[in-house]
Amino acid sequence: MPDPLAGFPPRYLRTPEAARFLGLSGRTLEKHRTYGTGPLYSKLGGRVVYRIDDLQAWVNRGAKASTSDETGQSVSPAKPHAAPLARYAGQPHR
Repeated sequence: MPDPLAGFPPRYLRTPEAARFLGLSGRTLEKHRTYGTGPLYSKLGGRVVYRIDDLQAWVNRGAKASTSDETGQSVSPAKPHAAPLARYAGQPHR
């Protein structure tokens, strides 16, 4: 049976739909985008969209065969890579 969607462009998901696809909250996916740790995305006008293939590729990066499997890549948590700023000596904590 021929694919009825053959010849159509890939389907794009907005952030809430992509988050549901991944089993994450929309806010977590936004953080991944901000920190550069998430899946590839595109901007169409002012809208952020994700290709399903890019979402699946990001998930596949974290695929492991066991808990001791250190091969391949991993999916980073949604947090900044840089170390936190050191406090200046003598400055009061606010």
